[in-house]
Amino acid sequence: MKEKVVLAFSGGLDTSFCVKYLSKEKGFDVYTVLANTGGFSRKELAEIEKKAYRLGAREHVALDITGTYYEKCIRYMVYGNVLRNNTYPVSVSSERVFQAMAVIEYAKKNGVRYVAHGSTGAGNDQIRFDLTFQVLAPEIEILTPVRDLSLSREQEIGFLRKYGIEEDFEKMQYSINQGLWGTSIGGKETLTSKDPLPEEAYPNPLQKKDRQTMDLDFVKGEVTAVNGKKYPDGIKAIQALDKIVTPYAIGRDIHVGDTMLGIKGRVAFEAAAPLIIIKAHHLLEKHTLTKWQMYWKDQLANWYGMFLHESQYHEPVMRDMEKFLESSQKNVTGKVYVGLKPYHFDLLGIESEHDLMESGFGAYGEQSGAWTGEDVKGYTHIMATPQRIFYAVNKQDTKWDQ
Repeated sequence: MKEKVVLAFSGGLDTSFCVKYLSKEKGFDVYTVLANTGGFSRKELAEIEKKAYRLGAREHVALDITGTYYEKCIRYMVYGNVLRNNTYPVSVSSERVFQAMAVIEYAKKNGVRYVAHGSTGAGNDQIRFDLTFQVLAPEIEILTPVRDLSLSREQEIGFLRKYGIEEDFEKMQYSINQGLWGTSIGGKETLTSKDPLPEEAYPNPLQKKDRQTMDLDFVKGEVTAVNGKKYPDGIKAIQALDKIVTPYAIGRDIHVGDTMLGIKGRVAFEAAAPLIIIKAHHLLEKHTLTKWQMYWKDQLANWYGMFLHESQYHEPVMRDMEKFLESSQKNVTGKVYVGLKPYHFDLLGIESEHDLMESGFGAYGEQSGAWTGEDVKGYTHIMATPQRIFYAVNKQDTKWDQ
């Protein structure tokens, strides 16, 4: 009997190559597993299944892990307003670990000795899959044909054509990864430092050019309603928001960052709903959290996002950070108003019963309700004391222009 191998499959060029190579060149029975993190419709899932069998898969399964991904990851990224390098909502970076977890669990349940992925040798995904597989199932051997053979996309296409596989290879020149929390796009332009991604490379073209105002309701940091319509869970709310905002081609950008390999990497993405949610949530927090809550949450959230990006999800400290992030959301409840227009959105304002601007202690720049001018004179006199001491001792440093 042939050996079985479970392949993490997306239907893209790299994993398509892996099916044909592992079955025809290496003699494996290939079991393809698509771990869906919310980026595929039923129609797309059906097309990918047909493709897997057409390529030679012995069996194909689609595992819907969207709920797990949201509960165990996305909501914490919202709590932390996680944006890598203040740009990227850690879309693919975070979902890869959960896809790897689903694939390796499937392999373990089915007693398979080999697991495979289509990552190249020059990116982060190879580490995310390898590390997760090794932590959860060190006894299972990992196969990585694209990485081991150091293949270019052109070589992969040539290999598939040799076996009579014809696809829309022009479209497959771009590596597109879709999930609930955004879509990443890689191609020849992102290999440069200056070329922008062409309009046609983005999966969702601009369709709406009017302007509109919408609102989001948050309860303890999670989106619960869009334009007044309540949803049973955060997933449904994100999907509803995405339908409204994606036609405006909002949320496009190119992220430049440091890879785990030590080189710089560049990737384009579109994440309309995630960026609006993060920015709207952040605005609500500015009104409802104290200065020190904001400060320390920012410190932890930066580390949380970095650990997700670098595949450290199973490091125990992640659970500790999640407890802090969730605790910080107790009063992050209210409504945020957002303006939409082509390629852009604006945060217009908020309403919340926890709005600290409505304390009655004072109106910034206008009037105080809890102190007098004499109080401020005394406060600033004491506050200035450490600096006054320094300059009294170090007289040569008192000139401001030295």
